[in-house]
Amino acid sequence: MWEAFINLLTQILSGIYGFCGDWGLAIIILTLIVRLLIMPLMTRSTKSSAKMQVLQPQMQALQERYADDPETLQREMSKFYAENKFNPLGGCLPILLQMPIFIALFSVIRNIEFISGGAASFYNIVPDLAVGPAQVIAQSGIPAAAIYIFLDVLFGLLTLIPLMLNTQAGTDPQQQRTSRIMGVFMAVWMVWIGWNLPSGVLLYYNTSALWQVAQQQLITKRVINEAKAQAEAQMANRPIEVEVVRKDRKKRPHKKS
Repeated sequence: MWEAFINLLTQILSGIYGFCGDWGLAIIILTLIVRLLIMPLMTRSTKSSAKMQVLQPQMQALQERYADDPETLQREMSKFYAENKFNPLGGCLPILLQMPIFIALFSVIRNIEFISGGAASFYNIVPDLAVGPAQVIAQSGIPAAAIYIFLDVLFGLLTLIPLMLNTQAGTDPQQQRTSRIMGVFMAVWMVWIGWNLPSGVLLYYNTSALWQVAQQQLITKRVINEAKAQAEAQMANRPIEVEVVRKDRKKRPHKKS
């Protein structure tokens, strides 16, 4: 099944190449097609994330109330999700859908070089999409690897920028600091990973991440504000639940006859 998916992706990319005449541009076009297809899911994911920010205080209150009773906590959280029509895993689906393409590109690029009978390039700006910074430096030195190093650094920056943009909307300074520190570590880690990735894979990821940043600035903020307003209105209209704790009555002393 995995081989069939790789062959299908190779055929799609070859078809795009036949239209545009450049393998690097074909990867960019493939990326844009994928992003367009998952755009409705991304919008739903964004709404889910915004709703989670609104519901977070109530979720934390439940966690504190039932901290010593995991079974009851799980039951109450499930009830809370159902009442608020919230899926905590909703934000993961777009990422999971893109992962198979990201992984398959390793094999697809090798297939492309076999089909084209030579190095697949991106308008000679990136001479060989099948190699990464480490391999080019080992073979030709740092000057020849400049464009590959640039793609790798961009790989890290485009991992960091969306995280930074997301934390700007946060209200908890401590949470913002933690998120930004984790973002920096994540970006450095991605640069380290990208050091050995084929530049065609880096090109796919960077194009996808640039789309995400643009979408976040043009669309996501509006979607987040609408989703937050809707969730806040829903919470405001819910009846207030008061937890009543009954006290045991003390027995009255009997009069002695």
